[in-house]
Amino acid sequence: MIIPYLCTQIKKNNMLGKLLSGEAFVAVRNRNFRYFLGYRFFMTMATLMQSVIVSWHMYFLTKNVLWLGLIGLVEVLPQISIALFAGHYIDLWNRKKIVFNSTFLLLIGSGILMLYSIESFHSFERFGVWPIFITIFLTGLSRGILMPANTALLGQLVDKSQYANAATWSSANWQVGAVMGPAIGGLIYGFSSITVAYSSIFILYLVSMFIFSRVQITHTVKVVVPGEEEDMFSRIREGIRFVVKSPELLGAFSLDMLAVLFGGAVAMLPVYASDILHVGPEGLGFLRACPAVGAIIMSFYLMFYPPMKNSGRTLLLCVAAFGLCMIGFAFSHVFWLSGLLLLMSGLFDNVSVVIRGTILQLYTPDYMRGRVASVNSIFIGSSNELGAFESGIAAKFMGLVPSVAFGGIMTLVVVAATAKINPVLRKLSLK
Repeated sequence: MIIPYLCTQIKKNNMLGKLLSGEAFVAVRNRNFRYFLGYRFFMTMATLMQSVIVSWHMYFLTKNVLWLGLIGLVEVLPQISIALFAGHYIDLWNRKKIVFNSTFLLLIGSGILMLYSIESFHSFERFGVWPIFITIFLTGLSRGILMPANTALLGQLVDKSQYANAATWSSANWQVGAVMGPAIGGLIYGFSSITVAYSSIFILYLVSMFIFSRVQITHTVKVVVPGEEEDMFSRIREGIRFVVKSPELLGAFSLDMLAVLFGGAVAMLPVYASDILHVGPEGLGFLRACPAVGAIIMSFYLMFYPPMKNSGRTLLLCVAAFGLCMIGFAFSHVFWLSGLLLLMSGLFDNVSVVIRGTILQLYTPDYMRGRVASVNSIFIGSSNELGAFESGIAAKFMGLVPSVAFGGIMTLVVVAATAKINPVLRKLSLK
């Protein structure tokens, strides 16, 4: 039944013709963009491997859900603190060097974890969990720079007409790394040792830096040099004002931040895997990978049919569907059903990612893209890491299942409020 249906849809929508014509691959014909995708793939794999291993390792050491929430807080504070300043310099300095040096910070953090995990050092007995939090702090610091820098750099690698296609490929590439990272991380941790797992992360960061060194910038940025009366803080305020005065940007950024802040359940997955589903670190890696699998499936569709028409309405509906998936996940005690609901959440969330990324590229002038992207990174960082902190606090005082269900309900409230107060976003069409 399913295979004939898919064949009918492919024939009906002429997906094969678009595939053969190369329309879906227009951005990846660019060699430098391919190197960029390779860099992001290995960097994402390493970062997500580290995330799943650290969360399981922390819960194994402490058996306290509050510590899992604190991981998000320790990561988001440096990320938010540095993002706006990073955006200022991203618009003035060489973006390639900024990305390379920020990735080097991630490499240092993974090296700290690798040394911390060596049993003969007895690091936990001597230092407690502080080395883990130091690494998380460095990760947040580098992410606060990397997120806007990568977004701004993307605009220098492809033509404007390819932004939507490049955003889709970039999202799909990230999601593939997000699938493989947690899955491989969970398997390595489960079947070898924590030291081998952290060493693998260190190696992946090295590979990503080597690939990125081969990227060559093809589109130069016309830098607007600040005048004598325009200091750094004035330029930062200019970027913030640009976002605030653009209902398309502000609406998309705010919707994503609030929806994931309340609706994200990723921080609590170690507890679900350990205490509810009883599947161990291997199962945790699978659960962490499920949203990315859904995102990859959606990315394949969006390569042929980018969400350019009725984009605002599509964005709101998909975020609402994400919230419903989180409510279902909260009450699931069946491993396969939990995985399916997480997969569906990733499918709907990826539409939001592609639409938001396309809006940012199309509505932002290149000379200001670093500052606008830094504002976006604060919204994203707030949603993910503060969402992890919120999940830990809510789970501590409300209980695990009620806290996740409450988050999904709040996501639906956020969608309804956004649709009501931001008609520009609701009626937005990028076509």
